[in-house]
Amino acid sequence: MASSVQPNFETLERLSKSADADLTRHILLDPKRNRGRGAQNNVSGRFEREAREEFDDGWDTAEPLPIFETHEHVEKAKSVISKNDSPDIGFDRSINPYRGCEHGCSYCFARPTHAYLGLSAGLDFEREIYVKVNAAELLRRELSNPRYKVKPIAIGTNTDPYQPAERKHKIMRSILEVLLETRHPVSIVTKSALVVRDLDILSEMAKHNLVSVGISITSMDHKLSRLMEPRASAPARRLEALRLLSAAGIPTMVMAAPMVPAINDMELERILDAAKAQGAQAASMILLRLPGEVRDVFREWLFRHYPGKLRHVLSLVRSTRGGRDNDPRFGSRMTGEGPYATMLRQRFEKACERYELKKRLPTLRSDLFEAPRADQEQLSLF
Repeated sequence: MASSVQPNFETLERLSKSADADLTRHILLDPKRNRGRGAQNNVSGRFEREAREEFDDGWDTAEPLPIFETHEHVEKAKSVISKNDSPDIGFDRSINPYRGCEHGCSYCFARPTHAYLGLSAGLDFEREIYVKVNAAELLRRELSNPRYKVKPIAIGTNTDPYQPAERKHKIMRSILEVLLETRHPVSIVTKSALVVRDLDILSEMAKHNLVSVGISITSMDHKLSRLMEPRASAPARRLEALRLLSAAGIPTMVMAAPMVPAINDMELERILDAAKAQGAQAASMILLRLPGEVRDVFREWLFRHYPGKLRHVLSLVRSTRGGRDNDPRFGSRMTGEGPYATMLRQRFEKACERYELKKRLPTLRSDLFEAPRADQEQLSLF
């Protein structure tokens, strides 16, 4: 016996009008099974021929259903540096040491990528974690290519490089060791205090203006943060990480992202103020995006935790996306449009001015790069 059925959007919005909180038990997974998770369901990936749907067949089970545990998979990647040509992103290459992210953020725009593995953007994204154990080896090989042209590499743009699996596997640290050795510039984004473990490497890179770190803080409210990002570091620990990084001479940025209408948007100024007090030099903000399956996951999250706000939040989101749940157009997908988005942007601008926060960090150096030494087993022909 399973414990839920998958609701459609119309059902969620219809039930959100009801004051009967018990309805959630008939729609979403038993909270005891997905404790510490952001997703409320685990529907099949969009490329699968057969759809998976849980339902109560009326038969009692002898034992309670198991919780959704994390499974780690060893992945031998074929390449490690990904390229992109998006005009509204400030980098053209990135590295993702892991696929999937145990932090479990209900709003994570990377969730749909798990469909390419035949997995769900729901709970599978949070518990089926792929570890690229050969990432450092591949990076060394790709940087040694004579045709390689140096530009800053962004890490943490898709899944968090300092998620819980990093404590054991240390893939991110091995990547940083290669980047330090080759004097290669890198920008890092994370919402984990684990980043301070690598202060020795990061501070050495900072001496040569080769690194910057962005810490994402979505809420200063510990309870709300735990609901939105179940297995990420608490807000206080992220602020402490900002302080330690800044004290070590590492350029830091606070990222108030995403701003969710009627959920955490009232905290924007508070987040920037607290981050500035801990040494942050710059700030950025991104409005909530709901691409692909993310809208399903986020709507279910709203229905479980804020059923009375579901219609209001979605109405505000649509007002910034031309009446839709998502606007994928370059230029507007990060900021939105309309009165609400404009007001939020004005608040951000004024807060940055008040707290003397820059919009971007200094440009990293690319002229110090030294290609890795060639493999001794393969001598150059030239």
